[in-house]
Amino acid sequence: MKNLALLSLTALAAPSAQAQQATPERPNIVFILADDMGYGDLSCFGSKYVKTPNIDRLSSEGTTFTQCYAGSGISSPSRCSLMTGLNTGHSRIRDNQCPVGGRVGIKINPKGDTTYIHRTNLMPEDTTLATVLSAAGYRTCLVNKWHLDGYDPEAAPNHRGFHEFHGWTISTVHSNAPYYYPYYRFDGDELINIRENRRDRHVRHNTDISADDAIDFIRRQKESGQPFFLYLAFDAPHEPFIIDEKTWRWHDIGEPFATPEEKQNAQRYAALIEHMDAAVGRVVDYLEQQGLRENTLVIFASDNGAAIQAPLPQLNCNAGFRGRKAQLYEGGIRVPLIVNQPGRVPVQRLQNLVYFPDFMPTLARLAQGEQHLPQHTDGIDISPLFFGQPVDTDHRLLYWEFPGKQRAARLGNWKAVTIKKGAPLELYNLKDDPAEQHNLADQYPEMVQLFDEAMRRMHTPSECWPLPGE
Repeated sequence: MKNLALLSLTALAAPSAQAQQATPERPNIVFILADDMGYGDLSCFGSKYVKTPNIDRLSSEGTTFTQCYAGSGISSPSRCSLMTGLNTGHSRIRDNQCPVGGRVGIKINPKGDTTYIHRTNLMPEDTTLATVLSAAGYRTCLVNKWHLDGYDPEAAPNHRGFHEFHGWTISTVHSNAPYYYPYYRFDGDELINIRENRRDRHVRHNTDISADDAIDFIRRQKESGQPFFLYLAFDAPHEPFIIDEKTWRWHDIGEPFATPEEKQNAQRYAALIEHMDAAVGRVVDYLEQQGLRENTLVIFASDNGAAIQAPLPQLNCNAGFRGRKAQLYEGGIRVPLIVNQPGRVPVQRLQNLVYFPDFMPTLARLAQGEQHLPQHTDGIDISPLFFGQPVDTDHRLLYWEFPGKQRAARLGNWKAVTIKKGAPLELYNLKDDPAEQHNLADQYPEMVQLFDEAMRRMHTPSECWPLPGE
């Protein structure tokens, strides 16, 4: 515990000699995460209906990964995987709710109904990406969504390695309602008010608030000269799909809808993504204006696939992949990944298999902070891929689970998956069958057995999920 306390003090201390200014080789890092955005929801990933010129530009001028996987099919375990470098067979948080342990709290659904559920949270002994980068001399900031505090207010991001936090937490119920035009918001541990939105007035949209917070952080870091890690986690386009036309113009979607409500739902969904794209453009433009662009690596991804509430068939949100959010089929876990840094990251489109646990060792390498990594991660350093150099990413097992419910693994072109408790594994060759339509388990029983054995080894019981990984 003394070592942990010392590391925490080191991470939060004033900048040392190690915290020299960012350079192209040791860049600032801006990681932008969408929420519940499908693989096919960007125009650079094939959308015919959603216009995303700013994110498209990051893609057209940088490296785009077409086979990137999130850490899970839903928010909390996916973000836990991103922050800790562990897959869901090893991570602290493996589902949004836990069957035992954790803390009991209130969950409010979009209709305003409340239920009581168990959630767990990251603990002080968990090494986060922010802990590693802070120890490497970076100023770290999370803007908007954390979702790793469960119902423990002491597990907010500024207690888990981040120097700054501007956003909302699960543990303070009214801090995340109403979702897109909030009145309450955290600034560190202080709950502040967005006065323009008082009495449920829709004046400042949360996407704009988040972009403003991000730009303000960048401004202050430009003045200090310290390299920084900004984790900008938007809510968009997570349901409920709330965005007024005065915030962003809805446009017509030329597809048939069963009801006017379905059409309006699709228009709002598209508007949330386009509005987020404009916010991304604001942040990137500000970096350019401040002369920081060549020294800043920008990464864009989504935390999982599109949700069932999204206009999945009409907008082809999941690009024809099977499944959706909360499922371990491709539609639930394959996500866009774009990496951009002028003068350093070449224009290329890569098919390498990469996933969220890779970002812990990768960003540590970029920050020259490998010595601060935990003893074990489930990822590998993929940073050479960003700069046009080879990395063998395909001869390793990628693994996901919802303990006791679903599990999946990918090795090379092959994927084994089941999304039903107790159901046998299905087997797919994703090179020939990316939509997972032809189950080959009966043809290759030996391969299914090998997958099953490897997946069981990937699962370790945990305090909150003491169930078999089946």
